[in-house]
Amino acid sequence: MPLVLESPAFHAQGPIPALYSCEGKDVSPPLAWSGVPPGTQSLALIVDDPDAPDPAAPRMIWVHWVLYNLPVGTTELPEDLHALPPGTLQGLNDWQKIGYGGPCPPIGTHRYFHKLYALDIVLPDLKLPTKTQLESAMRGHVLAQAELIGTYRKTR
Repeated sequence: MPLVLESPAFHAQGPIPALYSCEGKDVSPPLAWSGVPPGTQSLALIVDDPDAPDPAAPRMIWVHWVLYNLPVGTTELPEDLHALPPGTLQGLNDWQKIGYGGPCPPIGTHRYFHKLYALDIVLPDLKLPTKTQLESAMRGHVLAQAELIGTYRKTR
């Protein structure tokens, strides 16, 4: 069974509700997964937007959330996550903050990639890593990856 990442709040390739954006409460969406492969020691989650700042002329990937060392027995994250699963650590998003930062595209409809990784190790404390630093630490340890893409366009 492949690793699968889903959300009860939005469907793959579908619009992310405003609640989870800068136009709403800017809270993290609920996420759930299944199919964690044998040998997995921890999970990591990265949420980013490859369409920044303008989908017609993207210049950067904007990072919205970095989580790692999620315990293997964890199968979901609730909406508006406040209490991290035991042992879970966070990195810095591109606002240079810890935690979730929701969609807030300056122009156009952007895609938001929610990427879950099954790792064969528990990573050391990377001291608030960026996405790039986390990806470097994960290199050679990814057993499986799942992706959920949602879209968002500002209404105002």
